[in-house]
Amino acid sequence: MRASFASTHDSARGRRFPEEESAHRSCFQRDRDRIIHCSAFRRLKHKTQVFVEHEGDFYRTRLTHSIEVAQVARTIANALDLNTDLTEAVALAHDLGHTPFGHTGEDALHALMAPFGGFDHNAQTLRIVTRLERHYAEFDGLNLTWDTLEGIAKHNGPVAPLGPDGTLVGEIPHALAEYNAEDDLELHTHASAEAQVAALSDDVAYNNHDLHDGLRAGLFSEEEIATLPIVGEAYAEVDRKYPTTDGYRRRYEALRRVFGAMVSDLIETSRAKLVGSGAQSAQEIRDLGHPVIAFSDAMWTDLKQIRAFLFANMYRAPKVMEQRARVTQAVNELFPIYMADPTLLPQRWQGDVAQAEGETALARLVADYIAGMTDRFALQQHARLTGRDVLKGMWPGDGVN
Repeated sequence: MRASFASTHDSARGRRFPEEESAHRSCFQRDRDRIIHCSAFRRLKHKTQVFVEHEGDFYRTRLTHSIEVAQVARTIANALDLNTDLTEAVALAHDLGHTPFGHTGEDALHALMAPFGGFDHNAQTLRIVTRLERHYAEFDGLNLTWDTLEGIAKHNGPVAPLGPDGTLVGEIPHALAEYNAEDDLELHTHASAEAQVAALSDDVAYNNHDLHDGLRAGLFSEEEIATLPIVGEAYAEVDRKYPTTDGYRRRYEALRRVFGAMVSDLIETSRAKLVGSGAQSAQEIRDLGHPVIAFSDAMWTDLKQIRAFLFANMYRAPKVMEQRARVTQAVNELFPIYMADPTLLPQRWQGDVAQAEGETALARLVADYIAGMTDRFALQQHARLTGRDVLKGMWPGDGVN
């Protein structure tokens, strides 16, 4: 039984383009399925979190990350008596707008797009599901429910406050502002509890798997992470319970306990906040003015220490920084090439190129194309158009002594 403050299929605000609903799936299940079947979701297989796809098959990609986030989100939503289908839809969609090369690619594209309104991966996700996916005969995009679109746009919190005249104040990412002008997503409020669960499930997933991937990459040791809060206690418990287990199993057992501690804390803290809010509907959750899904203060303090460690030892590790510089160069060189000669874009993009009025419209198309690339395809296109391999020499055996 769902809580009174949960989103319900019956109260969903509908789709921008009216459709006959499915006889076998709820509207949010249908949203989830459309996301899973879209082209952008498949491309996440070859878009990375931290390491470029070239490095190996064991590291997380945006696809495996999205699946992990969705699993965590369903668990938490179910424990809190929320709508698991809406939660899963938002969780699966949350990274669709990411560029190749993770946040490095996003930073590069944002700088290149600065004269044209910038680039933001959350806003790009909305652009993908409302405009760029073109498979259906009657509309562009996936025609998702308002509730799922709202969750995509606002899962990290309100985008902008309302001014005295009732209009949004501040700078809003271009793609969000463009769509919001046509279909008000109430960007000044928080999202549903389900979307808030998806947002913090993202934190749970990447904190856990970045520890896994950093250890596998040799960027830090188990002795180093055992000094961290939560992690040290987890290793100590494993050593007490399984004193003779091998190193690989020891690592896995310890990190799954870290994972479990984060999830349990998030559930218990959020349950208390939801009950304490007094909200009796999903709309009341939106109008509270503060989030209802949260870690405890103690857990949040511990997670900040873990994040600081990962930032220093993984995201800013010398090998990763060298890689970041090289792939930034690839994006920086691809963008002006396509701007100077948009006929290099695929044939199916040429209709949009012909209709683009002005440099800003063309830049948006070029950004859409580059953002949609996988790591592998971006490197291939860069090599084809420039005759150079920006990653040459980074790995043993690739032809450089």
